[in-house]
Amino acid sequence: MAEMAEALIIPDVSGDTPDLSGVVTEDDTPVDNIFSEKQMRLLTEPLYTSWRPGRPFVASANVGIFRTPYEPPVVPDMFLSMDVQAPDDPWPKGNRCYFLFNYGKPPEVTVEIVSNKKGGETGKKLRKYAKIGVSYYVVFDPLKVVLKKPLRVYELRQERYFLTRTRWFGSVGLGVTLWDGSFENMHTQWLRWCDLEGRLIPAGFETYKQAEQADQRAEQERQRAEQERQRAERLAARLRELGIDPD
Repeated sequence: MAEMAEALIIPDVSGDTPDLSGVVTEDDTPVDNIFSEKQMRLLTEPLYTSWRPGRPFVASANVGIFRTPYEPPVVPDMFLSMDVQAPDDPWPKGNRCYFLFNYGKPPEVTVEIVSNKKGGETGKKLRKYAKIGVSYYVVFDPLKVVLKKPLRVYELRQERYFLTRTRWFGSVGLGVTLWDGSFENMHTQWLRWCDLEGRLIPAGFETYKQAEQADQRAEQERQRAEQERQRAERLAARLRELGIDPD
């Protein structure tokens, strides 16, 4: 995959793109539960809000990945693709989903959130992502419906997935971790992105909170400095009353 990271790829549907007139890019199928919808946003929004990899990327939720226009897409709950850029015009059919023949490469990471036993996250979807060539496949099973532990990470080696203990994706510059906390008034365990030291990639609300706390500390420091200035002035005035030059 490292060889694919050298050139920025922007889809161009003006050339020899296959006929997509019969391809269904949207079927309006809703996500299956409120938690999954929130979890998807918690995986995409922080990347655009706070992550600065120095490389372009596309992070999307519930968007189809087409290996060819003649095969049904696989629709991950979330995917991340490096060194590519989404087209400016989202409306041509070839720009609405992630077509490998347009982007020229598969995503580096796909994520599936398990909510029942019908999704095939450890079966058919695993095989599809391997066929596409996705480097890392993350399965998050918060209720342990199909897994004994809530998080499983696969790494692609020689066109096959192998379980890996690492949660760090070196070619991407990101890792994943489990986080117990509150997001949009829902307190539970979430899947989050993190840096090499395990620090969370902050979401927008966390960035705002950090800025607010920084402003509060700055205001407290300003007040402390003002109080110190006033104390010094009172002391200088008292010394002058005693006939002592404070300077």
